[in-house]
Amino acid sequence: MFGNLLKRLTQPDPNPLNDTDARLALSALLVRIARADGDYAAVEVARIDQIITARFNLAQAETAALRGEAETLENEAPDTVRFTRAIKAAVPYEGRRAVVEAAWSVALADGGRADEENALMRLIPSLLGVSDKDSVRARKKAAGN
Repeated sequence: MFGNLLKRLTQPDPNPLNDTDARLALSALLVRIARADGDYAAVEVARIDQIITARFNLAQAETAALRGEAETLENEAPDTVRFTRAIKAAVPYEGRRAVVEAAWSVALADGGRADEENALMRLIPSLLGVSDKDSVRARKKAAGN
């Protein structure tokens, strides 16, 4: 299952993802952010679950299953560029801005911002085609400011 998705993500010009694969790619991106600092904290897992549940209107068991698949995909995937390219192709701008807000929410969930998280959060909005201005707004909203 993941092999086919990873193969599609690594093609030079991947086709837009179907809804299921787009959900998985977004969830894996959130997992990647949470794991960036080497501490996949329970508060980050809980925040990912909240985002998945709200964004995709899933029951708790479905959310846990999707996150489990996302953890596996994130572990097997070669780099962040593939996730963001797939999301950018599958999601309109406002949705990508919301992805950046969700990403900031996960990055800020544990109360700190490690250098690795900061580096990813400088990269992700750009790769998603989200403006710096909108990224700053998304960060402030995620931080409750």
